[in-house]
Amino acid sequence: MHVQEWLETVPAAAVYAVVGLIIGLESLGIPLPGEIVLVSAALLSSQHSGINPVVLGTCATIGAVVGDSIGYAIGRRGGRPLLAWLGKKFPKHFSEGHIATAERSFEKWGMWTVFFGRFVALLRIFAGPLAGVLRMPYWKFLIANVLGGICWAGGTTAVIYYVGVVAESWLKKFSWVGLVAAVLIGLGSMLIVKRKAKKAQAEHREREAEEPEPVPAGE
Repeated sequence: MHVQEWLETVPAAAVYAVVGLIIGLESLGIPLPGEIVLVSAALLSSQHSGINPVVLGTCATIGAVVGDSIGYAIGRRGGRPLLAWLGKKFPKHFSEGHIATAERSFEKWGMWTVFFGRFVALLRIFAGPLAGVLRMPYWKFLIANVLGGICWAGGTTAVIYYVGVVAESWLKKFSWVGLVAAVLIGLGSMLIVKRKAKKAQAEHREREAEEPEPVPAGE
């Protein structure tokens, strides 16, 4: 399914709700295409006056922060058995190798893993639950969670929105430029062909004038 085409069929309020919900569920630890939905909605807002990019970015940020916080609480309560259960349910995403990679990131970077994890698809799913499992102090988690949510959700919305506006404006200008260029090229080609035809005709007449008249056989 083309996400943007589907989003175009629902009201603006539903777009805000869908973006916030999917990003929240992804941040909670459920493998969903949160980034794809956010980018599609942001691009749609640049082409659709009914969708406010500020409201969209706010809903995406709230979904990211709330989802990560719920994931943290679930991970803190469920502990290692939760990761084992997730590994059985979602072996592609919560395999032992992926969990080990995420744990090494937490050991090396601490709370910054939560912040930068927003920008990495795998860590975006792991960050909340794994921070809870590893019992990261909540205040550290909350700071990284809020800052990461604002930078990722709000920043992505802003960048994609302005890219979409600039691209649409450029394409409109390009269509006019292309039309003018096509007309000029057509006129130029016609003039060149016409000029060459006149030149060829003149040369042909000159050759005819230079050719000696045929002498009668009897003379």
